[in-house]
Amino acid sequence: MTYDSRKRLLDVSAAVLGLLLTLPLMLILALTVALTLGRPVLFRQHRAGRHGTTFTLLKFRTMVDEDPARGLATDAERLTGWGRFLRSTSLDELPSLVNVLRGEMSLVGPRPLPVRYLDRYTPDQARRHEVLPGITGLAQVRGRNLLTWEEKFHYDVAYVGARSLSLDLRLLAATALAVIRRDGISAHDEATAPEFKGSPV
Repeated sequence: MTYDSRKRLLDVSAAVLGLLLTLPLMLILALTVALTLGRPVLFRQHRAGRHGTTFTLLKFRTMVDEDPARGLATDAERLTGWGRFLRSTSLDELPSLVNVLRGEMSLVGPRPLPVRYLDRYTPDQARRHEVLPGITGLAQVRGRNLLTWEEKFHYDVAYVGARSLSLDLRLLAATALAVIRRDGISAHDEATAPEFKGSPV
């Protein structure tokens, strides 16, 4: 059995088990999001997947609607206390298991980023799209949003070159520890991370 087929078996098995085990929790989270933030409960956004193919990422909503008149324009202004909790515990990521089950994502791989970033990567950075994006990855356990974009992409490309089932399992274990510690949730003075506008030439 090839690495890709073993990885897919791991992804499907873990996604099915994860969805079944967390279903009661996700129902509670969905109700809480609906009561505190309103509808829709899920955040949906087009992201770039393997080979740049577009898919719809699913996460629990963590921000209120944009409303500049009420001072709700930036992500930091729109992020609520409940949303901050969901992000710090990574509970907002649970619906992404559906993306894994669909084959749009993997458990481990470079994080899926907005489609508008596609033409901003250097040729080397674009190699991150040679594999399926992941819920977690090498960059997430090496600093997450405390890293610069260039550092994140360095780790993404390093993963592409070194990927293996043993590495995936080690990264999943390291991710569990990082989630418990709530490491690297946001960049300095940012709700999450600043927009990537391209690397300096």
